[in-house]
Amino acid sequence: MFYLPLSLKAFNTPAFNHVLKQEVCALDDKLLPLQQGLKNSSYAISDKLSVTVLKVNQNDMSITVKAGLLYNGIIAGCSCSDDPTPTDETNEYCDVLFCIDKQTAKTTVTLA
Repeated sequence: MFYLPLSLKAFNTPAFNHVLKQEVCALDDKLLPLQQGLKNSSYAISDKLSVTVLKVNQNDMSITVKAGLLYNGIIAGCSCSDDPTPTDETNEYCDVLFCIDKQTAKTTVTLA
């Protein structure tokens, strides 16, 4: 759980998507389910995180945002001198759901 107060403030304005992307990219990567969303690698790297807003819904209590997260991952080897495993980065993608409380900006995120 974390807070997205700037996104809540920007909701229903043309700047919402941009503000949400900036605020999510500024989060500690441990707060996002990047590791759980891996498909092609074994370790998530968030230094090139990109967020795409796919869908936004609201009700009386919350704002729900379906977003795509594009990031990198590596296949980590044992780091032995004779380990042939390359440490090349590979592209990773996962869909997530952000649920932002309209009163407090308290936000949860889950894999979609």
